[in-house]
Amino acid sequence: MDEEKEFVLKTAHENKVKFVRLWFTDILGFLKSFAITVEELEGALEEGMGFDGSSIEGFARIDESDMIAMPDPSTFQILPWRPTEGGATARMFCDILEPDGSPHQGDPRYALKRMLKKAADMGFTFYVGPELEFFLFKSSESPEPLDQGGYFDLTPLDVASDIRRDIALTLEAMGIGVEYSHHEVAPSQHEIDLRYTDALTMADSTMTYRLVVKEIALKHGAYATFMPKPLQGENGSGMHTHQSLFQGDRNAFFDPDDEYHLSEVGKRYIAGLMRHAPEITLVTNQWVNSYKRLVPGYEAPVYITWALRNRSDLIRVPVYKPGKEEAMRVEYRAPDPACNPYLAFAVMLAAGLEGIKRGYELPPPVERNVYEMTDEEREELGIRTLPGSLWEAIQLAEGSELVRETLGGHIFYKLIENKKIEWERYRTRVTAYELEEYLPVL
Repeated sequence: MDEEKEFVLKTAHENKVKFVRLWFTDILGFLKSFAITVEELEGALEEGMGFDGSSIEGFARIDESDMIAMPDPSTFQILPWRPTEGGATARMFCDILEPDGSPHQGDPRYALKRMLKKAADMGFTFYVGPELEFFLFKSSESPEPLDQGGYFDLTPLDVASDIRRDIALTLEAMGIGVEYSHHEVAPSQHEIDLRYTDALTMADSTMTYRLVVKEIALKHGAYATFMPKPLQGENGSGMHTHQSLFQGDRNAFFDPDDEYHLSEVGKRYIAGLMRHAPEITLVTNQWVNSYKRLVPGYEAPVYITWALRNRSDLIRVPVYKPGKEEAMRVEYRAPDPACNPYLAFAVMLAAGLEGIKRGYELPPPVERNVYEMTDEEREELGIRTLPGSLWEAIQLAEGSELVRETLGGHIFYKLIENKKIEWERYRTRVTAYELEEYLPVL
């Protein structure tokens, strides 16, 4: 740890850093920040920086508002988009502590760390690789697309190609590996995939990614949004999350002798995800708008099935390529990119580990299009569905021991409380749809 701190101080000096932003995340997944000058950096690395937590969603009540932001020196990075006149700006992610130095129970980063410790106690390291989709619009006022391109399209005079390029270069400059960058299915929809790494690093990278995308879009005069379903009648934005467990250097999901090349650990992990999918959906899809995406017909999962090739399923196991054992993984397709990545990774891991611990049996893969089956056929195969609304997701999560244990009581009750308020505000809102549909005839 001392070496890491020395490295941060040396790097800050060499790069003429003047300001350091201390980043952390609230329960809903919004990035929070305050800045310190480089003169305060050594003290911050040793003792953290005090701040008032009462203004942060779910962090504290007004009578217990003192918190400490303890920077994680391994996350120190220069912010490439910030001006350098007068000194560069860097950032570090923080763990939130109580005044006595103990972890604050409302810190999502701590919730994920706790879950990763449980995996480590079982001998596993958890790796993830999310595919974050987003839209680029002309402004935040209305969802007016920049282009009418489609999947993998290279559109002429496409300003978005330059935006994607600059995003990828900025992420690489911050030490975040980028695998793919392309136009997605809907007009003005894009995807940039991050190279898989351990889940804590990836949660930090996901928060960085979302800010970078918005910052670079603004520099180009555009507005980027991770709203799950901004355009009616078009595909929404997902965050398909590739995940695997490793034991040392060995992929615990791989079995060379299995017909699917899936080990018993891998099968039970998938079975755990499938069994607990309904109750963890509030965390992976936390907004009212999330459930406008999870409907049939737009490449988003609705039915709880798994398959090797079928992209309408909740869980896909990418086809094994000989010699690529380390790439054996599970792709969970429900999450959207507006989730809190710390909590989303934690509940997916918890569900999978539960399947391993309890020896859940994996049903056969469904290689038919589930959407074309009749209700009777789906019932006969025991195919269940994800929650159809935020309210249904709230009810399922509220009754879930797994979700409560994974998030911890503080985050669990605050999240449920917040989501009930969101649902009530939505439920009582008179929408344009209702006025168009009913006002002329009723």
